[in-house]
Amino acid sequence: MSDYNYKFNSFVANHLELLKNSTILEFGVKEGRSTKVFLQHCKKNGGKLFSIDVDNYKDKFDDANWTFIQSRDDNFEYLENKLPKKFDLIYLDSLHEAEHVEKIIYYYFDKLKIGGLFFIDDTSWLPYMKNAYRDNFYCEINNKETFDKILEIYNVNFDKFDITFNFTSSGICKIFKKSENLTKSKKITTRTLSLKNFMRKTFKFFRKK
Repeated sequence: MSDYNYKFNSFVANHLELLKNSTILEFGVKEGRSTKVFLQHCKKNGGKLFSIDVDNYKDKFDDANWTFIQSRDDNFEYLENKLPKKFDLIYLDSLHEAEHVEKIIYYYFDKLKIGGLFFIDDTSWLPYMKNAYRDNFYCEINNKETFDKILEIYNVNFDKFDITFNFTSSGICKIFKKSENLTKSKKITTRTLSLKNFMRKTFKFFRKK
């Protein structure tokens, strides 16, 4: 089993068993790996899958439970009347850049039902660091920035949703919605570079001498 399949099956697909007659929104189709799993679930348990991608994948599956829409996922005005008002599960695997992910979370969070799940793929930078087994500058920086951005959103909205990260392969984030109306994110200010922390590290350094 590939890293992706293991990650998806153990962290996303296992939640599908709890859903009946669910409405699922998927951003990003490409090879159709997640799409196939979602459609199998819809066929077995009832439900509908709506998939959005900038490329045309309308012929990839022939399934009555599937609606494919060719569009950017942030073309909100165009998509507004083409999608249901609420979803049980949202899966984001399109453009992996922090600003884009933030935009998608804030817009579609309102369309997620209370108790619904929002998954964001590619949130771990560890495999892409220099000399790591997937060494890739772009993926390292973008995944780390996405991870940090999600924490910034959570830091001012911890009463609105719970959050879990899985670091298998390229990583994935799970958001469990508890209430409505997200607050705008803010940069997280830490004391890592504070004078007090510098003094603490200096003291520890000389104590080891």
